[in-house]
Amino acid sequence: MSNKTNDRAPSTDLVPVKFSRLARRGVLLGLSAAQLVTLGIAAVTLVGAFYAGGGVLIAYSAPVWLLAIALTWLPVVGRPAVEWVPIVGWWIWRATGGQLLYRRRVVAPRPAGTLALPGDQARLREYTDPETGAGMIHDPAAATLTAIIEVTHPAFVLLDPGEQNRRVSAWGRVLATVCRSGRIATLQVLERTLPDSGTGLAEWWHSHGTDDGSWTATTYAELIDRAGPAGERHTTTVSLALDMKAAGRQIRTAGGGIRGAAAVLRQEMATLTTALRSADLTPSGWLPPGDVAVILRSAYDPAIAATLHRHGDLGRDLATAGPVAVTETWGRLRTDSAHHAVLWISEWPRSLVYPGFLAPVLLSTGIQRSFSLLCTPMRSDQAARDIRKKKVEYISDAAQRAKIGQIEDAAQTAEYTDVLQQEADLTAGHGVLRYTGLIAVSAPTVLELDSAVAAIAQAAIQASCETRPLVGQQARAFTAAALPLCRRI
Repeated sequence: MSNKTNDRAPSTDLVPVKFSRLARRGVLLGLSAAQLVTLGIAAVTLVGAFYAGGGVLIAYSAPVWLLAIALTWLPVVGRPAVEWVPIVGWWIWRATGGQLLYRRRVVAPRPAGTLALPGDQARLREYTDPETGAGMIHDPAAATLTAIIEVTHPAFVLLDPGEQNRRVSAWGRVLATVCRSGRIATLQVLERTLPDSGTGLAEWWHSHGTDDGSWTATTYAELIDRAGPAGERHTTTVSLALDMKAAGRQIRTAGGGIRGAAAVLRQEMATLTTALRSADLTPSGWLPPGDVAVILRSAYDPAIAATLHRHGDLGRDLATAGPVAVTETWGRLRTDSAHHAVLWISEWPRSLVYPGFLAPVLLSTGIQRSFSLLCTPMRSDQAARDIRKKKVEYISDAAQRAKIGQIEDAAQTAEYTDVLQQEADLTAGHGVLRYTGLIAVSAPTVLELDSAVAAIAQAAIQASCETRPLVGQQARAFTAAALPLCRRI
């Protein structure tokens, strides 16, 4: 999924936007590479049996070519059956190897500097920047270094249309800045809902209230004590991941190693902070390791989130911030105090929508969820090559369909139009981003989780989006959707 950044001059009118369609074109005649492989196996088996012995061998080989044909064209939950083969195979491999269960080893602690996270997140390393105090997460396998900043902002839906359009244009300039850098691997925007500890209301009452012992003051204080912990709070973080391979020369110039990478990342952090402020967003500073630990602990153990928020000195050690136990099933994830399910936004709005189209999802009440938007910037030369490749593939595919008399449908025409629009936007100087939207829904019980997932799916429909559960990969999907670590899936 891709969309251009918009850095044109703001207007007083609210301008609708349109996302590119999810490309469904295959390698040849709408068939993917996996479908072509299975279809080729069926053809070779059938032709070989025909020339080798005729009818008897065709009957004997029928299970092979019939299975291959079924895998090619038989749909399973909206996808060809062959596309489920690697997912199911990897799931069986992990299940037989005991990789679906994680239990923390309390007696044997993890090495210093590592994060106590399950799965492939166990390779992550922490590094504290000596100049900014920011907690940076290093992924040695992906060669990335990530920093996280918390951002506050006014309610977008309450602004007038002119102000909304101005803020959208300003956010487009932020994304354009990220695209032009050439050293950013991923930009992640994570919006979470957490149980409110009531600290904000209590502080407001302590500062503005009049506790004179009267019946009114006593009743109001009791209402605050009861309503505060029962509410929910929203937090937004922006994570920036440095591509250490793309920035290799600058890292060596800065001294090399993790310190050189941190110095290069600090430059990108300063640029992003300036861009955020120009977009009327209020960054609260780059998070130190303690705040990162609280976010990780709250994601795996939501029941403790209010306590951690109320007592600022608890749970601030990255070495113990991970879960105690994780159990992954085909469609869910069970952690310390909650069940989780991750949904993928498989289709963004196909028609023109206004910038606040995600309001039904983001403003849903009574549901604990994390909305993660992973933005992968593409360099101008890389985006130009990708667009040229897509154009050649579309034109070649159209020529093949014309030869066999297959009719061009509207979906294929719309996808080609999107490619041409991306080329025009790139020529005009805009940046190109690939968007991935994930929603992690959490609940104390399975029944509550199913109800919350259904409500979020319905809210996504109201937002003109389509969601699909990421079955068979819930553990990896949860780390990408609920943790601000710029993880990909």
